[in-house]
Amino acid sequence: MHDLFVLYNQPQDRESFDRHYTSTHIPLVRQLPLLQDFTWGKVSAEETDGYYQVARLTYVSRQDADASMASEAGEASVADLVNFAQAGATVLNVPRAGQQ
Repeated sequence: MHDLFVLYNQPQDRESFDRHYTSTHIPLVRQLPLLQDFTWGKVSAEETDGYYQVARLTYVSRQDADASMASEAGEASVADLVNFAQAGATVLNVPRAGQQ
């Protein structure tokens, strides 16, 4: 298994970020081909380290993740970031350890 973690920086307008994320961005993400699982949550206030929210997109392999993000739905999802994540985001590719 392979995960993409998206770490969103603290937005200036949290209400606007939340509204766009739930009403527009999540439906775009759910259209990604080969996506096995999608979860997200807010970082607890005590542990933010500058981050506001984290999303995890799970794929069978890195190749599936790359193909998914290169798809039309992947390009639309990435293009949407400028509409709500002006503070920036970090994407981490994480192969799961201990799995064959």
